[in-house]
Amino acid sequence: MKFLAVFRYRIFPSQVSLEPSTSSPTVSFGLFNCLIQKRWRKPTVSAQTRLEDRVIDSKIDKLMNHLNKLKIILKIHQLMSNRRRGPFVSVQMMSRWRSIIGLNVSIGSFIHKYPHIFEVFPHPIRRNLCCRFTSKMKALIKEEEDAIEQQELEAVRRLKKLLMMSINGTLHIHALRLIRRELGLPDDFRDSILGKYIGDFRLVDLENVELVDRDEEFGVAEIERWREKEYREKWLSEFETKYAFPVNLPTGFRIERGYRDKMKNWQRLQYTKPYERKEAIRVRTCGGVERYEKRAVAIIHELLSLTVEKMVEVDQLAHFRRDFAIEVNVREVLLRHPAIFYISTIGKTQTVFLREAYSKGCLIEPSTIYNARRKMLDLVLLRNRKTKQLLACDKFRGGSDNEMCAGNEDGEKELDRVVTLFESSDHP
Repeated sequence: MKFLAVFRYRIFPSQVSLEPSTSSPTVSFGLFNCLIQKRWRKPTVSAQTRLEDRVIDSKIDKLMNHLNKLKIILKIHQLMSNRRRGPFVSVQMMSRWRSIIGLNVSIGSFIHKYPHIFEVFPHPIRRNLCCRFTSKMKALIKEEEDAIEQQELEAVRRLKKLLMMSINGTLHIHALRLIRRELGLPDDFRDSILGKYIGDFRLVDLENVELVDRDEEFGVAEIERWREKEYREKWLSEFETKYAFPVNLPTGFRIERGYRDKMKNWQRLQYTKPYERKEAIRVRTCGGVERYEKRAVAIIHELLSLTVEKMVEVDQLAHFRRDFAIEVNVREVLLRHPAIFYISTIGKTQTVFLREAYSKGCLIEPSTIYNARRKMLDLVLLRNRKTKQLLACDKFRGGSDNEMCAGNEDGEKELDRVVTLFESSDHP
C-alpha cells in the first residue's frame, strides 16, 4: 500500500497529499477514481429557465416589435402636445427626449424612417429645422380619442367588473392608471368617469376607488361564453366544460409523456371563479395548491379579456395581486400555462398575450378603439414607402420656405440633406 501511495504521489504530485486533511475536499479526476460515479442532480426549473425554454411565437413577437415603435411615436406626440409654444418642436429639442422615450437610435434617423407620420420644415423666423405630426396621423389620434369617448359606458362596465373581482371591492387608482390605455380609459378617467358616475364608484381616499353596489349581471366571466359554446356546438358534457379553458398549443411545442393526462385532469379541476365569494381554500387540502393556481389563471384570463388588445405588461399585473388575492408567482403561472398565455420579451418589458384572442398575429374580435390603433400601426408599417400621397408634391404651407416635395429627385436630395442635418443636430 505504501508503494501504491508513493506511485500515486509521483504521477499526480500537485493533486494528491499524503497528509491527512480535516476538511473534505472535492475528489479530482485521476487514475484511481476514474470509475467513481457522480450523483446526478436534477436541473432546476425556475421562471427564468421556463422563459428561456419556451416556444417562440414569431408572429406575436413581430407584432410586439411594431407596437413598441408606435408607443415611442405616441410618447413623442404627448411630449409635443404638452408644449405651449405650438404643435411643433425643433429637432434639437427632440434629441434631448431620447432618454425619456427610450429611443436607442438618433432622433434624425428615426424621423426619416416615418415620413407618413413626421413632417419636417424650417422655422419661418429662426430658420432651424422643426418637426410636427402629419395631418393623417393627427386624424388617427383624434379618431382614437373619439372612439374612447364613445365607448364610455363600456369602460364603466370594465371598471365595475374589475372591482367585483377584488376581494374588498376596492382598487388602487395608481394600478388603474398604469393600464388605462389597455382598458380603453381616457387620461383623465378619475374626473371624467369616476367623478361622473358617482352612483357606481366612490373615492375612499385619494388613492382608492370603491364599488358602490355589486351588479350580478356583470358577475359572469368572459370564459363562460366559450364554455357555453363548447357545450352546445360540440355536445360535450358539463363535467368536461364547466371548469375548462381554451387550449391552443403553439407550433413546435414538445408534448412530453403524460402531459395530455395532466392537462385533462387540470381542466376538470374545480376552483373558485373570479366573481364568486366562498371560503378560502386551504393549501394542505387535496388539490389546494392547484386550485389556487387555477383561480389565478382565471383572474388573469378575465383581466386580459377586459382589455382592448388582450394584452398587458407582466409588471403591471403585480399591482393587482393584493386586491385580487393572487398568492402565487404571476410570472411562474403564466409560463406554466403556455397553451393559454404567451409572454413576449420584445422591448424593455415583458408583455403577456391571450392566445385564444389572436390568430396569425391579429386580434380576432376587434373593437372600434382597436381599429383606430390598428390604422396607426398600419401607418407605422408604411415606413418610408412611396405612396401616392407621399409622391405627390405637397401644397405650399405658408410660403415658399415651407415647400416640401417628396416625389421628384430634387425633393429626395433635399430630404437627404435634411437627414444629414438631423444627424449633426443629435450630436452637438
